[in-house]
Amino acid sequence: MKNLKDQVVIVTGGAAGIGGAITTVLTQRGASVVAVDINEAAGKEKVQENPDKIAFLKGDVSKESVAKEAVKMAVSKFGKLNGLVNNAHASKQKPLIDLTEEDWSLSFGTGFNATLHFMKAAYPELKKSKGSVVNFGSGAALNGQEGQASYAAAKEAIRGLSRVAANEWGKDKIRVNVVCPLALTEGVAKWKESSTVQYNQVAGQIPLSHFGNPQKDIAPVVAFLLSDDSQYMTGQTLMADGGDIKLR
Repeated sequence: MKNLKDQVVIVTGGAAGIGGAITTVLTQRGASVVAVDINEAAGKEKVQENPDKIAFLKGDVSKESVAKEAVKMAVSKFGKLNGLVNNAHASKQKPLIDLTEEDWSLSFGTGFNATLHFMKAAYPELKKSKGSVVNFGSGAALNGQEGQASYAAAKEAIRGLSRVAANEWGKDKIRVNVVCPLALTEGVAKWKESSTVQYNQVAGQIPLSHFGNPQKDIAPVVAFLLSDDSQYMTGQTLMADGGDIKLR
C-alpha cells in the first residue's frame, strides 16, 4: 500500500514509541518523514531504517524555533510539506493538588504549546499542499483519569484548538483531526509484566480485549487521516482504542 506516495510529513516524538511506529508506517506507505525528537540515539537509529525517506531533527518540541526548523528541514530536504503529526507530549502523573507550576508547564509546553507552534509553523506549506494535520488527544482526558490533570487539560485544549483550526483552515483545504490512542507502549508493557492481573483486568474491559499495537493498530489510523482516503473528514476525534470509549 502506497497511499502516501510522495508525501512529506513531520512527526513530533517520531523516533520511538507510538511516534516511531508512525514514522515507520508512513515511510512504508511511501511518505518521507522528518522525525523530531529529543532522543538523539533513537533518532539516528530510526534514520538507519530508511535513510532516503527519514530525516531526524534533535529538538525540544516546546520551543517555537524547533517547529520552524522542522518545517525548513522538510522543505529543504524533501521539497515540500503535506502533513503534520503532533504526537510528542511529556507530563507528570500526580494528584491534582500536588501538581506544581513546573508540572503544568511541562505538560502544556510539550503538549499544547508544541502543537500550536508546529501548526503555525507548518501552515504556509500546508496551505500550498492542501495538507493534513493529525493531533493527539487522550482517553485519559475524556474520562478524567485520576492523576492526569495536567495531561488531560492539555489534551482537551489540543482538541479545542483542533476544532477551531478545522473551521478556520477549511477554506485553505487543510484538514485537522485528532486521534486518541490506547496502545501497548513501552511503559504499558512494563506495567503488564509487573502487574499482570491488573493489566488483564483493564485489557478485558476493552471490547476488543487488548491494548493496541502502535505499529499495527495506531499508526495506520494516522496514515488514513494523512491520506486522500479521509479527504472529506476534518475536525473529528477518532478513538483508536479498541472500543474503550465511544464518543457521541
